[in-house]
Amino acid sequence: MSQPTPTDIRLHQKSHVLEVAFDDGSRFEFPCEFLRVFSPSAEVQGHGPGQERLQWGKKDVNITSVQPVGNYAVQLYFDDGHDTGIYSWDLLYRFGVNQEKMWQDYLAQLEQAGVSREPVDGGAGAVDANAPYRGGNGG
Repeated sequence: MSQPTPTDIRLHQKSHVLEVAFDDGSRFEFPCEFLRVFSPSAEVQGHGPGQERLQWGKKDVNITSVQPVGNYAVQLYFDDGHDTGIYSWDLLYRFGVNQEKMWQDYLAQLEQAGVSREPVDGGAGAVDANAPYRGGNGG
């Protein structure tokens, strides 16, 4: 069975949501914050397992532009200057299917790290993957 591909991608800047419809009938609404904190970029994911960096202070982040990358992905440009993540169709679909669990895990990680979704003076930040918030849950 082939991987579903998008039939429609719509950016709703006022509500900070990227809506993606797939050819299997699935439709997902991704908050811009979700896509930013789970960016597939090396800046967020690192260059290998255990190098992930917890992103915080991104509650108000928005997407300014969505650009196609060949026939397999989009590149998202965020208003905080982040623009290095390539979001493949497969990744977006997996994000959609797993969004609720991913989000709950992220909120738990923020709490463990003692940081917030709220932007703070001086912007936002990241916490190294080997910081105590990771513990033994790996994610």
